[in-house]
Amino acid sequence: MKIAMVGSGYVGLVSGACFADFGHDVVCIDKDESKIERLRAGVMPIYEPGLAELVAANVKAGRLSFSTDLASSIEDAAAIFIAVGTPSRRGDGHADLTYVYAVAQELAENIRTPTVVVTKSTVPVGTGDEVERIIRESGTDVRFAVVSNPEFLREGAAIGDFKRPDRIVIGAEEEWARGVMREVYRPLFLNRAPILFTSRRSSELIKYAANAFLATKITFINEMADLCEKVGGDVQDVARGIGLDNRIGSKFLHAGPGYGGSCFPKDTLALLKTAEDYNSPVRLVEAVVKVNDSRKRAMGRKVIEALGGDARGKRVALLGLTFKPNTDDMRDAPSIAIVQTLLDAGAEVVAYDPEGMEAAAQIMPEVTMAASTYAAVAEADAVALVTEWDAFRALDFARVKSLMNAPVLVDLRNVYDPTEARAAGFAYSSIGRV
Repeated sequence: MKIAMVGSGYVGLVSGACFADFGHDVVCIDKDESKIERLRAGVMPIYEPGLAELVAANVKAGRLSFSTDLASSIEDAAAIFIAVGTPSRRGDGHADLTYVYAVAQELAENIRTPTVVVTKSTVPVGTGDEVERIIRESGTDVRFAVVSNPEFLREGAAIGDFKRPDRIVIGAEEEWARGVMREVYRPLFLNRAPILFTSRRSSELIKYAANAFLATKITFINEMADLCEKVGGDVQDVARGIGLDNRIGSKFLHAGPGYGGSCFPKDTLALLKTAEDYNSPVRLVEAVVKVNDSRKRAMGRKVIEALGGDARGKRVALLGLTFKPNTDDMRDAPSIAIVQTLLDAGAEVVAYDPEGMEAAAQIMPEVTMAASTYAAVAEADAVALVTEWDAFRALDFARVKSLMNAPVLVDLRNVYDPTEARAAGFAYSSIGRV
């Protein structure tokens, strides 16, 4: 089957490469000529473990190609996926659908054979209706259907998530479109991946509801962590104790500095806006957004507290800047608010991240980017572990201590055992543990 993927960013590139690996003939389309040229040269626009190798293998096999020309690329495509960005709109936080609708208009002018148009981008409820209207009102007499097929990819584990999904959600109103989508995902039938067919609007809402629920779990355990610190509990024990209940589950119960990234912040805001537009407010999600925003600066204050309450003139080393490990994504990363809080308090900040420093340098030019973990901690008055990269999980405590001005370690990801860290001579603090 020929598949066209419009948009070669994170979702489009990963999805396109995986579909090609399943045996489909896939062309990834993007308006950015420099991105397409880099992809043709084997240079990935994002860091994702295994992606470069997957792309190279399928380009070599002739199943994956890249283009800037939509009109010629969609010829004979049975399914055309829209995987362009839907960033938060300035002013109200709603998803900006400019790129989605622009693609819909261009498709309306160029489809020549029966086609299923699939929204892969995360879009608010009703977007599929509008895409269908745009195409239909163009006057095309070509048979088409608009389908919702949201992605559930975790950055850093996206390829595995695509090939071994918890579920595949397909919102389609026409049976022939469901048949096309079954063929698209037929290679996953061997894995018995559950395919859930719903209405288009239900499918669109599922993505937002799922992300909002996960954001709520994270925020809940973070608030429990704060309570643990007050009452003398251990949040890791609490998380395990509630997570063993199958009704709750253990995932997303890891206390930390708050959620960030490309999905949770954007999608919770978009859900709030959708709920407001339909006069059906979601107060719980509203509280989650507020609490999470406040938490990030609170983590900066936690570092200042570890310094004795005064950070002026002190040197603070941050280990990790990206919102999570195994990605170079800095979007809404907790480190941004932590850095700003420290700078506002008069601290000098130095940082090291295995993959995110190039992007981080654009966002936080006042921060000195170090060449390595140990270069970052040299002459620091405090070290804060912000992102739990594997490279930070087995620090040489003796070496770190010898390099620092003062042995102060703030573990915002609960990577280390408090007893061991203190036995090594550190003034150690973490999240939800005393």
